[in-house]
Amino acid sequence: MRISYNWLKQFIKTDLKSEEIADILTDLGLEVEGVDKYESLKGGLQGVVIGHVLTCEKHPDADKLKITTVDLGDGNAPVQIVCGAPNVAAGQKVPVATIGTKLFDKEGNAFEIKKGKIRGQESHGMICAEDELGLGESHDGIMILNEDLKPGTPASKVFEIETDEVFEIGLTPNRADAMSHMGVARDLRAGLLQKGTSSELMTPSVSKFKVEKRTLKIDVKVENEKLAPRYCGVTISGITVKPSPTWLQNRLKAIGLTPKNNIVDVTNYVLHELGQPLHAFDAAQIKGNKVVVKTVPAGTKFVTLDDIERTLHEEDLMICDESGPMCIAGVFGGKTSGVSEKTQAIFLESAYFNPVSVRKTAKRHTLSTDASFRFERGIDPNITEYALKRAALLIQEVAGGEITSDIIDIYPKKIEDFSVFIHFNKVNKIIGEEIKPETIKKILASLDIKVNSITESGLGLIIPSYRVDVTREIDVIEEILRVYGYNNIKIPSKVNATTANSSRTEEYKVQNIIANQLCSLGFNEMMANSLTTPDYVKLSENLKEEFNVMMLNPLSSDLSAMRQSLLFSGLEAVSFNINRRRSDLKFFEFGKSYHKTANGHDENKHLTLLVTGNRQNESWTNPQSKSDFFLFKGYINTILSRLGLDKKVTSLPFENDVFAEGLALAVGKEVIVEFGTVKKSILKSFDIKQEVLYADFAWDKIQKYVSTKIKFTDIPKYPEVRRDLALLLDENVPFEQIYNIAKQTEKGLLKDVNLFDVYTGNNLPEGKKSYAVSFILQDDSKTLTDTQIDKIMSKLQGNFESQLGASLR
Repeated sequence: MRISYNWLKQFIKTDLKSEEIADILTDLGLEVEGVDKYESLKGGLQGVVIGHVLTCEKHPDADKLKITTVDLGDGNAPVQIVCGAPNVAAGQKVPVATIGTKLFDKEGNAFEIKKGKIRGQESHGMICAEDELGLGESHDGIMILNEDLKPGTPASKVFEIETDEVFEIGLTPNRADAMSHMGVARDLRAGLLQKGTSSELMTPSVSKFKVEKRTLKIDVKVENEKLAPRYCGVTISGITVKPSPTWLQNRLKAIGLTPKNNIVDVTNYVLHELGQPLHAFDAAQIKGNKVVVKTVPAGTKFVTLDDIERTLHEEDLMICDESGPMCIAGVFGGKTSGVSEKTQAIFLESAYFNPVSVRKTAKRHTLSTDASFRFERGIDPNITEYALKRAALLIQEVAGGEITSDIIDIYPKKIEDFSVFIHFNKVNKIIGEEIKPETIKKILASLDIKVNSITESGLGLIIPSYRVDVTREIDVIEEILRVYGYNNIKIPSKVNATTANSSRTEEYKVQNIIANQLCSLGFNEMMANSLTTPDYVKLSENLKEEFNVMMLNPLSSDLSAMRQSLLFSGLEAVSFNINRRRSDLKFFEFGKSYHKTANGHDENKHLTLLVTGNRQNESWTNPQSKSDFFLFKGYINTILSRLGLDKKVTSLPFENDVFAEGLALAVGKEVIVEFGTVKKSILKSFDIKQEVLYADFAWDKIQKYVSTKIKFTDIPKYPEVRRDLALLLDENVPFEQIYNIAKQTEKGLLKDVNLFDVYTGNNLPEGKKSYAVSFILQDDSKTLTDTQIDKIMSKLQGNFESQLGASLR
């Protein structure tokens, strides 16, 4: 947001330098990101003064040159200037560029006026033509000015050259009250008062507003008072649409606006002066002399000022006449109803529109205007009429005309100020320093916050309605602190902390352990937006549209629902990276899913893994191989092992339609992780052509089974023994059955069971496969004998034969 210093000084008198003002505003929370110099004419005509030509004689050595003596009004003797203009003559008042003045050509290049000799005659300056000063294109002769001008008067004053300093303020979204020069001046007044300088806030007077005639009445009907809580309007007739006067154009140009015509420029001026958007309609284009504020049927076509035909939504608030829409309320005007050169009478609108409605409409039509920017953040509902009068008077000043109707003000339910009570002890506790009650009251008064009641414990306050961001006690404390000054708060010499544990800190301890482990395995952590498109639920039958948690005020349709699954936001990240030639990926994310239920909403925390592409970077020592299901399962087992759950989990029947193939692991009957290969049909929706492996850990459930306590066991003193069996089995027998039978057969001495080779193919009976399985045996109290080992292996072999139909190869 750009704020003109000259304009600001119309509200508050100050002689401080712009750098000092910038520091005060920044300390108040209106961060000044830079201060730019503005000149309505490059160079600002510095060094150019009004001169009085006393004598004018022909140059002795040049027919087209003349020698003049000019009084520059500086108290010194007149100077001699050689001039080649045909129209120079004694007695004229002319603009003179004195020695040292820099003038600029059309390309912006500077040239300096120096003392010199022209055909043997000294010349101490230059009498200027219009184009030489940048004031026009004429070079037929010098400029001849009004005879009443005094010699020595700076030309910048005569030609209304504006030089200004403009603050670039990084305004935070909550500070809707500061989106104008008056709003910034209000804050500056509070900042100056805190520094001991009392300044009065001077607002423009509207006392001269009066209705001259009642010859043009426009009836107004507001059909939707919820979307338009206040609507004001007045007619002005007999205006002349033309370019704005120089002062008005300079004000707008200084803050980066392009002047259009005097009517539109006034509405823009008042918007940036007071923060109240306005709109001027050509009264002749209002059919039936009636304005209706309402919504229109969905699908209605409407052509806006930018000549684009837009399709309206049923919730878009429109300003209409008897024939149809004229303007999108608070956002953008229509092509046919605006002010043109032929306009002779206008209907001037000033309103307060519902911020949520304006925001939705602006986002829906991808429109962002100065008006919508303010309406959607919340303007002051109580200056609507005042701003209308201010604009009407300015229009009369720059365009003539008469007020030809009474002000229409439809305001059925007044928006009241807020009531807040603050406690002195809480103020001091939050700020960390004791501030005297008198200082607090002084700060609040400087912010237009009224003290309604006083007790020993605190203050009852009335907050002005334009401070939409100050509705709670903590908000008021923040206001006190920013005006008091963050820099005035002493830094304490000690830091208070607590060492108390909570279930939340324990959860994050476990989360950090697993995150560090995954990073050591080459994974990168990702953090996706919890907001997503509601259409993703259509990719899985397990996700239901009625479970979507929808946003009331979404930024866009793609961010209008809370995610039911972390898979799709993960696939967005995978697709994003693949499209940028990064196809070997390992991602993990800790995040939440959200579901709408009959009793409200559910939030569930998850840990998700995504793996795709090659296992390792390409190298001459490592042949390229793709990440596959078994590698991925190894990552899952590593996590479960680190959590101490690897011995507790079992496989359950698996039903999840996002996987082409997968596995579910559970503790008891409670599934804690599902993982597998994502279906190609889902990958196609994200334009992913390579295999993607996905795992979803139910983190909330896992917390019930995890313990952060570390258990220690002595290193075994006695050796372990390994025995191998090559088992011929049916193809449909999984290794898990072998593992479970072995563990049930020998619970004491069998420490581990491992599958180290699988063979199918030639030399095996049809429908058979070969598993090479190793068994690790160990006794913690003694060395095992061959007799013990052979007995255990015989028992294992017998159970495999009887339960699985296995035989030795």
